[in-house]
Amino acid sequence: MIAKYSEIKPYTTKDGSMIRELMHPDHHANKNQSLAEATIPSGTKTELHLHRSSEEIYYVISGAGMMTLGMKVFEIVVGDSVSISPLTAHCVENTNKEDLVILCACSPAYSHADTELLEY
Repeated sequence: MIAKYSEIKPYTTKDGSMIRELMHPDHHANKNQSLAEATIPSGTKTELHLHRSSEEIYYVISGAGMMTLGMKVFEIVVGDSVSISPLTAHCVENTNKEDLVILCACSPAYSHADTELLEY
């Protein structure tokens, strides 16, 4: 199955990022994982959150920002990949003037029900 980018409508996830589900079992033929494009506008950040079951991999495709991963805070730039284990608190802040765009791979696939918002 092919998913046409121009036909995929973005939506806001529970953590506050704008997501375009490039491939997801709820809409496509894949079964065990999802791939999404997350856009975090300049000067904004996602909510601190964790996923109970899903492991995530982030790959930065444009922009730059600061990543909180557990107790660590570090810069992310184009070409960086970040592995996020289940139950690990994380968020991303766009510290750049352009959109921060990240490819997000989740296994099992992303779901709002698996996302728990946390307090800072």
